Amino acid sequence: MTTPRRRILDAAAELLATGGRDAVSTRAVSAAAGVQAQTIYRQFGDMAGLFAAVADEAWASYLRQKRAGERRDDPVEDLVAGWDLHVEFGLANPALYRLIYGDPRPGDPSAVSGEGHDLLTGIMRRVAAAGRLRVPVETAVPMVYAASVGVTLALIAAQSDGTLDAHTDLSRTLRDAVMAAVLTQAGPETVAARAQSLKAALPAVADRFSPAEQVLLGEWLDRI
Repeated sequence: MTTPRRRILDAAAELLATGGRDAVSTRAVSAAAGVQAQTIYRQFGDMAGLFAAVADEAWASYLRQKRAGERRDDPVEDLVAGWDLHVEFGLANPALYRLIYGDPRPGDPSAVSGEGHDLLTGIMRRVAAAGRLRVPVETAVPMVYAASVGVTLALIAAQSDGTLDAHTDLSRTLRDAVMAAVLTQAGPETVAARAQSLKAALPAVADRFSPAEQVLLGEWLDRI
């Protein structure tokens, strides 16, 4: 038998998916979950707490899907696949996506830090180590993040007003433009790509340099 908390979460997620945020009222959740309104407040504090719990659960499920994805020999392929998965998740779960990205909570680490950020940073470091990154990892990660979130929110808006078919190439076009801005072409490495590759390898030899030397070397490599 499911617990009241589980029933409340499932009911709220279902109402959010079918009717949007406005459909998730105390009365609607109570009726769908078969609980009293007081139970919601005991479990989650208030409706904001319930929304936060639904968003956290959806985010955790998305991250499990990303972690379970095949790790390819070419990290650039992983980067592209990660972009596409992100957009697909948003279009499949528009209300949840808006809740996570369109209405961020103060102190919420899921957007620009936390495990999602770490996963993207890890892929980008592999890209740098492969000699395919033309800008520092610290520059490439927020560029890809901002562009992927922006295009997903734009496509969700188009989906809502029935114009999605007119924007079928938007994600791919923006993705390719961003990739061209942060990546080098496959083939002989450029000097800049070699510099970023070396910078990505620095943590493995950090014990050979003082903290000040590591910072200075990183700055020199970024200038290159």
